[in-house]
Amino acid sequence: MNGSVPVRALDARKVYAGTGEESVHALDGVSLEVRAGEMVALVGPSGCGKSTLLNLVGCVDLPSGGTIEVDGRATSSLDDDALTALRRERIGTVFQFFNLLPAMTIAENVALPLVLQRRPRAEIDSRVTAALEAVGIGNKARSYPSQVSGGQMQRAAIARATVHDPAIVLADEPTGNLDSQSGATVLALLRTFASNGQAILMATHSTEAASVCDRIIRMQDGRIA
Repeated sequence: MNGSVPVRALDARKVYAGTGEESVHALDGVSLEVRAGEMVALVGPSGCGKSTLLNLVGCVDLPSGGTIEVDGRATSSLDDDALTALRRERIGTVFQFFNLLPAMTIAENVALPLVLQRRPRAEIDSRVTAALEAVGIGNKARSYPSQVSGGQMQRAAIARATVHDPAIVLADEPTGNLDSQSGATVLALLRTFASNGQAILMATHSTEAASVCDRIIRMQDGRIA
């Protein structure tokens, strides 16, 4: 395990179906590193490869060529069970549209990563309480997603993404569905998690969001521009 560089891409490529000119080169030789405690923004037009790169780092997909290393392990060398375990234990993800389950309370949504890890109930309860307090919505634990604001839903999503203390937090347009004040709050929370030692990799169209990051990586046509 390489704790100091939780995310590393080496000449990573991703080609989607088709033959010859019909195939789509979503990623075309991308190399980058994100260190522990660093917050990095991926910026660029739609279709430039930002989400594809997040999917590869998130162990949702595998590269067609090159290497993606997550927490020191090359994803292409892992079987499905090992990939699932890596994704479940070492990665947290924040989405633009929150992806909270509507039939579960805020606390139950936040608990999901710990439930999937089969942690003891007492540990789950204490970690969820701490996570909700950390993002400022401890009073919403028993509310359902439909009963809270968009900003509060995104705070809950951040609590869910970090409750299991992952090495890496991936954020895909985390402020894209929020007003400016809620967006600023969400960015401040992500900044706090970076300062606590987690690697944050965020895809965004927002110049405001990118400006709070340590580095900005511009992508164009599947490459780093």
